[in-house]
Parts: sequence; structure tokens; C-alpha cells
Amino acid sequence: MDVRRAGRLTEREIADAAELLRRLVAGGAALGWVDPPEPAEVRSLLTTVAADADSVLVVAGEDGRLHGLGYWRRYDRPTHRPHADVEKVAVDAGHQGRGLGRRIMAELIAAARDAGVEVLTLDQRGDNTRAAALYESLGFRLYGRLENFVAVGDRRWDKLFYALRLAGPLDPGLDP
Repeated sequence: MDVRRAGRLTEREIADAAELLRRLVAGGAALGWVDPPEPAEVRSLLTTVAADADSVLVVAGEDGRLHGLGYWRRYDRPTHRPHADVEKVAVDAGHQGRGLGRRIMAELIAAARDAGVEVLTLDQRGDNTRAAALYESLGFRLYGRLENFVAVGDRRWDKLFYALRLAGPLDPGLDP
């Protein structure tokens, strides 16, 4: 499986990403959508991220097909510019449990180090224990929780906040 930083996506990769995200969200995946995103929305999102100098998009695939993706973006606020947030990580259900999510995250972390990011953050829905275990195994530390914050219809989940210090001044809240 090839995992790479993507400065540009092929039409096939965009279509695969749209289908991947549609299937995952339809199956209940916690990716920020209640309903599966439309292909045009996925196209706009991923082409914007891929072209943005303050973002990194990582894609994973083989034989010309995309099976996973992830990206981070730097924070817009001037006081937060040294930091970036992992906004999405998605792996096709048929490829989960094989280390692909770990490889995508490792490439995102490496890209953040290369870009001089001091702290890489992410948040996730509290019921996603597999993702939490992955992030913690990569050195991310849980630093906060909003109880019953994520709402889908009548269902509620906690929102968990994680951070990984890559460089910069020490912060007792993030450093061991």
C-alpha cells in the first residue's frame, strides 16, 4: 500500500475518496457529517486542502485506488499559527485493522514536524475506542473532554481532545 502526501489528486482518487467517505458516514463513522457528503463537497474539500500551503493531505492506495486519507490544517488565528489540527482520518472498512490508519497518521505527524508544527491536535467522538488507542500509541495525550457534546439525532457522545507535542516550549499540560 502506497502512503503519500498529496499535492494534487487524480479524478479517480477524488471519486474514490467521495465513495469512501459516503460508505463510512452511512455506516455511522464519526467523520463530522451526519449524512454522507455529496461528491462535489468532497471534491471541494480535498482539492482545497491539497492546494493549501497551511495543510497537508495524505492518501493511501494501491493499484490506482484510494483506500484511506487524512489531513491536518494549521490554525487560522495568529496566536495559534505554530499549531495544526488533524481534521479527518478515514480508512476503508476492508482495510481497517491492517495498520493503514497508523501509516497515514505517521505520515501526517512527519509532515507536521517538517512544517515546524509545535503541537498537533485532534478531537474525536468518545465511542471511537480504536482511534483513541491508535492516537495514544502514537504519543497523543488526552487533554480534555466535553461530555455529551456530539449530537446525532437523540444520541450523544463525549468529544475527546488530544495533543501531540512535536517542538517548541514545554507545557506541563502536554509534556510527560
